[in-house]
Amino acid sequence: MKHTSILRDLVFVWGVLQSIVPGSAATDKLIDLPISAKTPAVESDNSAVYHSSSSPLLLGNDGSAAIGGFHIWSLDSSSPLKEISSKATGRSKLVATVYGIAEKDLIITISQPNNILQVFDVDGFQEIEEAAKPSIGDWSALCTWKSPKSGTQYFYLFGKKQVVQYMIRADKTLEIVEIQTFNLPVEASSCAVSSHNGRVYFSGDDSKTIYGFKTEESVIAPTITTFFEAADDVTGLVVYAGKSSDYLFVAQKDLVAVYTGRFRLVGTMKLSGAEDIEVQGLGVLQAKTADYPAGTLTYAIEDEDGKAFGVSSLESALKSLKIEANTVYDPKVACKDCVETTCNECSLSGFCEKKRSGTTCSCFAGFAGASCKSLICTDNCSGHGECVGANECKCEAGWGGLHCSFLLVEPKLETDANGGDGDDPAIWISPISPEQSRIVTTTKSEQGAGLGVFDLSGTLLQTLPAGEPNNVDMIYNFTLGSGRTVDLAFAACREDNTLCLFEMSSNGSLSNIAGGIQSVISDYDVYGSCSYRSPQTGVQYLFVNSKTAEYLQYSLTSDASGTLSTTLVRQFPAGSGGQVEGCVTDEANSFIFVGEEPEGLWRYDVEPTDPTPAGYKVASVSTYPDHKTGNLYSDVEGVTLIPGKKPSEGFLMVSCQGVSGYNVYERAPPHKFVETFTITNSKDGKVDHVTNTDGIAAVGNRLNEMFPVGLIVVHDDANELAGGGTAEEASFKLVSLADVLSEELLASVDTEWNPRA
Repeated sequence: MKHTSILRDLVFVWGVLQSIVPGSAATDKLIDLPISAKTPAVESDNSAVYHSSSSPLLLGNDGSAAIGGFHIWSLDSSSPLKEISSKATGRSKLVATVYGIAEKDLIITISQPNNILQVFDVDGFQEIEEAAKPSIGDWSALCTWKSPKSGTQYFYLFGKKQVVQYMIRADKTLEIVEIQTFNLPVEASSCAVSSHNGRVYFSGDDSKTIYGFKTEESVIAPTITTFFEAADDVTGLVVYAGKSSDYLFVAQKDLVAVYTGRFRLVGTMKLSGAEDIEVQGLGVLQAKTADYPAGTLTYAIEDEDGKAFGVSSLESALKSLKIEANTVYDPKVACKDCVETTCNECSLSGFCEKKRSGTTCSCFAGFAGASCKSLICTDNCSGHGECVGANECKCEAGWGGLHCSFLLVEPKLETDANGGDGDDPAIWISPISPEQSRIVTTTKSEQGAGLGVFDLSGTLLQTLPAGEPNNVDMIYNFTLGSGRTVDLAFAACREDNTLCLFEMSSNGSLSNIAGGIQSVISDYDVYGSCSYRSPQTGVQYLFVNSKTAEYLQYSLTSDASGTLSTTLVRQFPAGSGGQVEGCVTDEANSFIFVGEEPEGLWRYDVEPTDPTPAGYKVASVSTYPDHKTGNLYSDVEGVTLIPGKKPSEGFLMVSCQGVSGYNVYERAPPHKFVETFTITNSKDGKVDHVTNTDGIAAVGNRLNEMFPVGLIVVHDDANELAGGGTAEEASFKLVSLADVLSEELLASVDTEWNPRA
């Protein structure tokens, strides 16, 4: 078997070398690929198929908040496809099928709110609850592989610059077993497996590059290889199993390029039948049906009618591409002469290598010892729990999250549900009374786009339409040219790429203001934003960034009539080139802190004296097993600052979307790590836990009896209802600072902070 594998790898490498010879891969063959059928409207991301010549099925995720999960449609029906079943597991991105596990064909999915891998039987679509397995993270791609050596079924779950390899098997019960976790150079947005080439292919978001690694039954992390670049950003991958070789289908907007297994471009299929087509999340059915004699290509589609799933017959396209249709392909076929790779000598908890001298065991994640009998847990459950299973911790009261390393904090309240896709909050301190302070939030989706204003009980008081604002910040005591002093809410509005400003009255209501819509430089897409008032000059500045990590710094002024205007004073790159969003300024110390989503938290001098300021990295993102105490988790989203009684006191808080956690650091350099916390369900069950968190705002002020020493407000992606189900509209959770910081740490917080001083 080893000689066969080595020969296959040599042939594969030779093919790759041939493919990079100039001109060897060029072809301009463009094939029409009409849409054959579509599903009803659904928040679509990824499709999968269930192979059957008699009852083929299309499976697709549902990313909506209220009814999220996955749907199942018949591929033996006309457009719109007939829905067979749906499962409201919670907002999801991923679904896949596997075959022949204890004579069962299965569906695997994971929802974003609960971070639990769930398994359903294709026969009846009932959940097999015993197989459920927690997997904390923000997962973005899922693909399956059946070993041709052992017939064992594996799947790869891709997340924030990492991938987890799992085995799914039926011993006494059906179970999902973690094999290993290893790091990737990018966050994968799509993946596909070629059994013929023994490779897993994957691509990153907004990237043309195709990467890959070998499919192996091993606990040693494989080498990641960069294979080639597509013509445009990759939005989906799937492998078509040919009769003698595999083909890689690569989606790019409304095109699907077809490559040989050695990455020679055969031709490109162009979707037709609708306007403004964009596809992603490919699947392929290689079975002959009455409507699709050569099988189908499936995909998540967005066009002028909205989002759904689509199906295209492959019959004409394959003929034009001179690819022989392989409708006898059977994903249930395992191996001819299967060789067991696990054994009793290794407690069925590791791979076995049998030699004359004995058996050597390579233990799966969470197992250790010569025979893999011992259970181990990452970081020994962080000293806050007991290791009760393979990488399975039973946490002490008050602790949870990854390996019991997160402080569990109950929310006091939540805001009324409002808008579609929320993002960021700000807290406005009332000049009249702390009790009359307000929470301002953004809705960045088309549905309900604008700002929401809430009181400290979370009651919605006002909504104000705006052009899809992303982040929001408060500006205090800005003097207009007319001499009037006002507070302002500032946001970057993505609908028209402008800086949006609104007046906040002393009674806590927002209104439009003259000059409140300010343009930015041309060809610039706004994203995150924050503000800064210079204690040295009194100048008010506005910061805005783009996903390309370019920061613009504007000064804000007003003419004699009170009309606002802005002037660009500095433009500089931030971070290491990854996507940036959240930022916050420290006026007393003249810093701006910038969150780079995949990389970490950076600090820059905020005064515009240096046109190219040098960045200081406060904390880095890392993944296990490389994660160390104080490291951040991807994606870094919101950043907020809690002032102390002195410029050297106070705290920074950073939201980590992938684990729904928040890292706390000291405000003063070198910004010592304090703790990580996450927000759980309230004991009375009235307020749900936070998932897939985004923006965060916090103050240390004494506000009212419920928040006597500060308030934290955070975004919650899935607003789960006390009576069951999930609200379609977003909410924000309200947490007491006293429940997050110890009394010793709270002593340095300025409970009487005056933002207008």
